[in-house]
Amino acid sequence: MAENKQQDTNKLLQVRRDKLAELQAAGKDPFEITKYDVTNHSEDVKETYIAHEAELLAGRPTPDVEGLDDEQKKEVLTNDYNERRAIMDASPIHVSIAGRMMFKRVMGKASFCNIQDLKGNIQVYVARDVIGEESYADFKKSDIGDIYGVKGYAFRTKTGEISIHAEEMTLLSKSLQILPEKFHGLTDTDMRYRQRYVDLIMNQESKAVFIKRSQILKEIRNFLAGRDFMEVETPMLVSNAGGAAARPFETHYNALNEDVKLRISLELYLKRLIVGGLERVFEIGRVFRNEGVDTRHNPEFTLMELYQAYTDYEGMMELTESMFRYLAEKVCGSTKISYNGIEIDFGKPFERLTMNDAIKKYTGIDFDQVADDAEAKKLADEHHIAYEDRHKKGDIINLFFEEFCEEKLIQPTFIMDHPIEISPLTKKKPSDPSKVERFELFINTWEMCNAYSELNDPIDQRERFAAQDANAAAGDDEAEHTDEDFLNALEIGMPPTGGIGYGIDRLVMLLTDSQAIRDVLLFPTMKSLNSEN
Repeated sequence: MAENKQQDTNKLLQVRRDKLAELQAAGKDPFEITKYDVTNHSEDVKETYIAHEAELLAGRPTPDVEGLDDEQKKEVLTNDYNERRAIMDASPIHVSIAGRMMFKRVMGKASFCNIQDLKGNIQVYVARDVIGEESYADFKKSDIGDIYGVKGYAFRTKTGEISIHAEEMTLLSKSLQILPEKFHGLTDTDMRYRQRYVDLIMNQESKAVFIKRSQILKEIRNFLAGRDFMEVETPMLVSNAGGAAARPFETHYNALNEDVKLRISLELYLKRLIVGGLERVFEIGRVFRNEGVDTRHNPEFTLMELYQAYTDYEGMMELTESMFRYLAEKVCGSTKISYNGIEIDFGKPFERLTMNDAIKKYTGIDFDQVADDAEAKKLADEHHIAYEDRHKKGDIINLFFEEFCEEKLIQPTFIMDHPIEISPLTKKKPSDPSKVERFELFINTWEMCNAYSELNDPIDQRERFAAQDANAAAGDDEAEHTDEDFLNALEIGMPPTGGIGYGIDRLVMLLTDSQAIRDVLLFPTMKSLNSEN
């Protein structure tokens, strides 16, 4: 059965190639066309026609068919349609569109097709007597998936559908493959990710997600521009991949004969720019972490980090809350959004909890009253929290938070004042040196961003790098390493600074109601089809 189906498919594919060869032999090779004058998109045509129609037909009464039999109703409505059509045709809207043909119905001397473009789709009426016999004969041989240019004028059919009356049909590209059957679409999830180009053709919901992703990035830039931030670019290939606890990808730079890494963060270079006097900087770019793949993680992902001199993590909280509220309004049209059926309200002030207060709220344990590492580990044993011998009290606090608190944080909540052990680049709280001025924003149980009052004391920073080096020596392959050039920059002098990092892909998931990170990445990481393992 499968073999017969493949044979049938091969025959259909050959038919398409034969049609192309026939066109080329007749001097009509579509691949020789280099451009087409597109003046409109499908939805623009519809909007323009509706506005034009309202203007020309203003005040025209709706025909009264009350009390008429079916034949009489049909006659009255047909006459009304013809009169309206005559008025509109006397002042036509001429258009030129281009897109992929997704449907075709041939009916003798006239046919209908549907053209899909960036903004949607529109019906096209193709008449032999208008476009000419030769052009019409070529059109009748066209296939679903072919790309056409259409010139004509807009009109409304008797059924009320705004369409284009074609005056010229130009084949711009011949499709040599067969699209998935329209009714079922492209439902194979793995194939949707591998062949995103087909997914974007067949699934308009998927296309809408990526259009909205672009809008989100645009609005982020607009928001930050309004606050005088400068967008910059920093290296992706680095000798020391710092700024986060993650395992880097490693490669070799042949020209310099040096081993280098792909960046895991944007932090250390952006801070160098703060040292250099660029007081407000941000970067949106790819970072790479040699980790697993799941519904919220991809080895390469889009991160935004920003740094602002002369402010602290309180300033970063205000900026973050304002930006998320702004994005919800601009992109979703409301400060209330729905994710997986749950309403999330960005209009209300975001809740603020210290990490210890969150643990106390959801477990009753007050780690502010826990004396030392040994007592913290005893609590971990009692609550079946796995930890490593090297872990200290601060690490145990973080493990408790991840186990008992994260899943409770649905509405926007700032979790503040993390233990110093898990925050090697953050300024200590003057009132409690065991904690740092740091926050993470949680929404829908997800960590959406991570922010600090940045550590600008080079002596303290060197000590913390040394502790990270010790962790690396003890087997922690996600530990950071001493960065001497960064320490030199701090010794030059960095002003008090607030900094923050946002996972852009996760933000897009939230604002587009997407269930997996692969749904918001145009080309997510996939295992090779020819991989043996």
